[in-house]
Amino acid sequence: MTEFLLSPSAASPAAVLPGMRLRAPRGRDDYRPMSEVYAAAARVDGLDEVVTEADMANFIENPVGRDPAHDVVVAEVDGRLIAYAWISHRLENDGDEVHLHRGYVHPDWRRRGVGAALLRHLWRRAETVRLASEPTAPRVLHTFALESEAGAHALAQRAGYQSTRYFFSMARRLADPIPERILPDGVEVRPARPEHRRPIWEAQREAFQDHWGYFPWPEEAYQRFLQFPHYDLSLWQVAWQGEQVVGAVLNYINAAENEQFGRRRGYTEDIFVRRPWRRRGVASALIGRSLHALRARGMEEAVLGVDAENRTGALRVYESLGFQVAKQWTHYRRALGHEGIGTEAQMPRSP
Repeated sequence: MTEFLLSPSAASPAAVLPGMRLRAPRGRDDYRPMSEVYAAAARVDGLDEVVTEADMANFIENPVGRDPAHDVVVAEVDGRLIAYAWISHRLENDGDEVHLHRGYVHPDWRRRGVGAALLRHLWRRAETVRLASEPTAPRVLHTFALESEAGAHALAQRAGYQSTRYFFSMARRLADPIPERILPDGVEVRPARPEHRRPIWEAQREAFQDHWGYFPWPEEAYQRFLQFPHYDLSLWQVAWQGEQVVGAVLNYINAAENEQFGRRRGYTEDIFVRRPWRRRGVASALIGRSLHALRARGMEEAVLGVDAENRTGALRVYESLGFQVAKQWTHYRRALGHEGIGTEAQMPRSP
């Protein structure tokens, strides 16, 4: 990948550390230090998840809505990688052009303007991308933060972002009784096989079009799906009616994460049911089977994520199955503006 540097004219000198430069990732040589930055940030910010080198490789090498040479940026000082950030670009079904971004700064290098410098860089990158053919289409900057990420919330608010949506991380003890839910007549669960991955993904793509922020999933999203390092087809619960995929829960276990945190957690994620089969108990039945499958693997808790305002009633379903809200994510948005992001004085700075 071609390297790029943040020129002195592109940011306030006071907001950039002496010797710091921004560049594109170099590929696999950067995956470990990027994962280490995430791990250090996670310990301080309460992000009880692990991003492995394989996760990082999948994220960088199978981009969706991103050009890795321009939409992923790392910060380094004297050759040490101290932070990274990314931005992706999508045209959502409601017509909004959305530029979604996120970044991580190693705790040893915080409160020195690194996060603000990364954000300014991403803003400038968003200015150069135009997806909507309609010139009056809203152009939106979008980021998100866990409730315990005080610095991320503060930076977003200083930069003029407004909270827009809330998502929950929900957890359930697997030692508790698991409700038994029955699939509707004519619907059955079959073991997932490699050749099923494409129809399952296509069904998921169709079902997720009802979710907030949906944009048509490109073929690149399927490649990322195929390369997700934690999937285990033997854990998947996939409902069929004839040759039609009805819905699924694509359960997985992140072994590296469990080892690091000394826990036994499984994820009941990628939950979906296609429209013709909704409100017939399919999701509840598949999640119940998923909980049994994870418990049989020795897991002690199940975790999932959900949009607090999900239009399909997912939150109520999960609560009825014993899941409880454990953490909250806030999603922030602000206008990019047709004329650009404004003057230097309007850009985010460190406190």
